[in-house]
Amino acid sequence: MSGAARGTATEERGLRMVTRLALALVVVIPNIVGAGVVLVVAAWVLPLGELVEDDPGALMRNLVAFGAYVIGAVLVGVVWGHFRMRVPRPPGPGADDRAVRRQRKRLRRVVLRGPLRLATVQTVLWAAAVVVFVLINVFASPRLGISVGITVALGGVATVAVTYRLVERVLRRDVARVLNDRPPSGRVLPGVALRAVGSWVLGTAVPLVGVLLAAVASLAFGGYTTDRLALVVLVLGGVALVVGFLVTVLTAMSTAAPVLAVRRAQRQVEDGDYDAEVPVFDTTELGLLQAGFNTMVGGLRERERVRDLFGRHVGEDVARTAMENDVELGGEVREVAVLFVDLVGSTRLAATRPPHEVVEILNAFFAVVIDVVEQHDGWINKFEGDAALAIFGAPTALDDAAGCALRAGREMARRIADELDDISAGIGVSAGEAVAGNIGDTRRYEYTVIGDPVNEAARLTEVAKELDGGVVASGAALSRAGDEAQRWEVVESRVLRGRELDTDLAVPRERAPRSGSSSGVPADSGRRAPSLG
Repeated sequence: MSGAARGTATEERGLRMVTRLALALVVVIPNIVGAGVVLVVAAWVLPLGELVEDDPGALMRNLVAFGAYVIGAVLVGVVWGHFRMRVPRPPGPGADDRAVRRQRKRLRRVVLRGPLRLATVQTVLWAAAVVVFVLINVFASPRLGISVGITVALGGVATVAVTYRLVERVLRRDVARVLNDRPPSGRVLPGVALRAVGSWVLGTAVPLVGVLLAAVASLAFGGYTTDRLALVVLVLGGVALVVGFLVTVLTAMSTAAPVLAVRRAQRQVEDGDYDAEVPVFDTTELGLLQAGFNTMVGGLRERERVRDLFGRHVGEDVARTAMENDVELGGEVREVAVLFVDLVGSTRLAATRPPHEVVEILNAFFAVVIDVVEQHDGWINKFEGDAALAIFGAPTALDDAAGCALRAGREMARRIADELDDISAGIGVSAGEAVAGNIGDTRRYEYTVIGDPVNEAARLTEVAKELDGGVVASGAALSRAGDEAQRWEVVESRVLRGRELDTDLAVPRERAPRSGSSSGVPADSGRRAPSLG
């Protein structure tokens, strides 16, 4: 009778035993309660005094039959329910895929149709009870046979309704397991609307039908005094209240539980937890809602993953700007500062070290570069082999882009000297107007910065490799910087490679000591930095 999904043998036996016991109680307890309701109604509602006058043995005959049938029906219901809810054992370790699929299909069918199966068992047993009690009374007194049959039928309807709702609750965890493997693609059990209407019919309408029948019997046959009719109304009204409340509560719980589960998961998503997932344990439209929520969150999770990867490739600011605005080719003139950093001795490094060591050295080097640039509100525009280009002031404007770039240059030189053994780099800083925007074609483009500051920063790295501090800035960067400019001093002017006019060269007043080249040989100061302009 378990709806447990496949798992370890110990877990499956434990779950199967717990579920089997719970379902057995669901079969037994509602039947006993329903039988008690029938007994109360028969004793206090039916005018047995008038009905059994012509058949003195009717009362004893009905009581004996009632007791015997209740015991027999409970035993038959438990055994029959066991076979209706029997789940096959999972195939052994060597079973083929076809056997595994058959077992899962059988498990899914048993679990999802469990409430309907056990409700069917109860319906058959109570329908048989109606037939039995009508037959043992109708020949002695047709009116008695019909009255008893109607009473048993009303008790059966209430019992079946309660059983259905209880089985739904017992199997909820097992339903979640089979539906999480394969979410529902359509309704298996009655939908939400039918569930609500059925709750009213079974919990309210059926007991009220008993009141109407009592009134009809009183008008048609008499036999009801005023006090007797008042007692009938009280008993049937009380049964309607109790049964109606129980069925309504169980229905409300079945309807509210999936919605509350989705609401809890929704709050997790609102808090930024895209790993939230709702267990799918309802096969009505609410189950489709749960499965749809999981699909939606899966899409959001994938979107966030793509956004994270996108941000890692192009930078968070560029990614945010691209996602918040329509992307257009072209650019705009911006006041920016540029920092170019190039590893010293990389050619000899690649020739003398194994490839995996070269990658480790480059990753350690770029980790420092990225950390420093981000701390000073910059953005890594691109990596060029063993070099990196950082932009300050685009795509997000900065009040003191040149000052941020100069501070980043000083800090980067210090950290490379302190944290990276046998590694040194040339760092060039420049500033000025440049074009920032999306360059390329609609099929493939990138956000970048093009202009004289980029070229100048690249050329300055060649000079920086010759200097002890490893970092040099242009006079244009100092003239645009704020208080940071006071920490630098102009040491000379020269015409940089590929340029026509002199460039003022500035270095920090307090210089970081240079490390040796990464290959253990003098720096290849003659190596040309690439032009990115």
